[in-house]
Amino acid sequence: MAGVRVGAVVRPLVSGATYRRGVHLLLGGVLLLPYVLVAVLFAGMFTVPDAPYGLLVLVLALVVVIGVVPPFLRGTRALEIVAARALLGVPLPDPPVTAESGREARETRVRAALWFAVHLVAGGVVALLILIPLVMGVTFVVQWFGIAGGALDGLRIGPLDEHDTGWLSLLGVVTLAGVLYAVAGLGALAAVMAPVLLGPSPAERIAALEARAARLAERNRLARELHDSIGHALTVTMLQASAALHLLDTDPEFARGALQAIEETGRAATEDLDRVLGMLRERDRADEPAGQRADGRAGQRADGRAGQRADERAGAGGGGAPPHGLGDLDRLVAHSRGTGVEVDTEIEGSVDDLPAPVSREGYRIIQESLTNVLRHAGPVPVALRVAVDGPTLTIEVSNPVTAARPRREGGRGLVGMRERVTLLGGTMTAGPDGAHWRVSVHLPALEGEAP
Repeated sequence: MAGVRVGAVVRPLVSGATYRRGVHLLLGGVLLLPYVLVAVLFAGMFTVPDAPYGLLVLVLALVVVIGVVPPFLRGTRALEIVAARALLGVPLPDPPVTAESGREARETRVRAALWFAVHLVAGGVVALLILIPLVMGVTFVVQWFGIAGGALDGLRIGPLDEHDTGWLSLLGVVTLAGVLYAVAGLGALAAVMAPVLLGPSPAERIAALEARAARLAERNRLARELHDSIGHALTVTMLQASAALHLLDTDPEFARGALQAIEETGRAATEDLDRVLGMLRERDRADEPAGQRADGRAGQRADGRAGQRADERAGAGGGGAPPHGLGDLDRLVAHSRGTGVEVDTEIEGSVDDLPAPVSREGYRIIQESLTNVLRHAGPVPVALRVAVDGPTLTIEVSNPVTAARPRREGGRGLVGMRERVTLLGGTMTAGPDGAHWRVSVHLPALEGEAP
């Protein structure tokens, strides 16, 4: 127990944090130096007889204005944050790129200016500790070894004089320790005050949370893209490969068609993967902030907006293939028919005029529905209806329920479909309907209604 107490007492003297924080505080003393020199200069000029006091007052007012401006600058706050992170060890976030406005902006600037003033005052104190007590302490210690020469001639501190070298050396050690403890205490206080005065304002915290929500929404969207496209491709590939393996000897023509379907499916999956990876490579995009709704679905709305912009960039030369839409429905149905699933397609209205997000998400919903049919029911007939009726896009997928492949729990297919529907402001039902499994989706089909 005694060892723990001794360690706590000695730690500030040997800790690297003490010296790093001391450097940070000393920087404040360096910044304070011009203010002190200007103050001394004007104090000297005002003591000169017959000085032009009116002009001096005018110049002094101008100098005061110039000296007061820097603490309120955004750049000063940014520099102080970098210094506090590096030397005080305080995990402060970077200030936002865009400036705040209104009352919160003024509050942030006032807090930063207050920190600047505290930094200068604390730096001045540390500078004085280094210039006077530290120098005296070092002199008292080295005079024991006869290095100080005549620096202590005529010195008298209370009952001690220049001949009491032992006591003066002890006083020097105590002074040095006192300076280090004072620096450690001021540094610890600065580390506590930095988050209060330099930390983000409520608006900045909200903006950071919205940015994080947008990033998470984008990640979730990309995860759904990979799940739907790659999952569909793998399901089709496995079924085709299994059929080709069993019929290779008895029906070579069927096996050849299955291998061709595997090739086409793999090529389509590669295009999807390349497009998604192209989105991931884009790092410098200016996304709109999320959190536009207060009903708990802000992240999903941001997901839709971010996904639309990412797909537009990918299709406009971002290094990936254009995103699939309902215009590619024939290709998707052909792939499914190649696996033995007979899809009876009914299309009402024109799908070419749908908003890009609606067309894209509608394609993915149908793709995941057909994939679920393959996984859970096998090669059974599927009824697919796509109808554009005024402001609404309706998608209905129905297939017989079979007992040969019991439905597995815990998959991400239906969850991803519901997320897609929710972010577009639509509705979805999925479940058994008599002897069939039915998925029914309604999405807004007007350009202004799609997020």
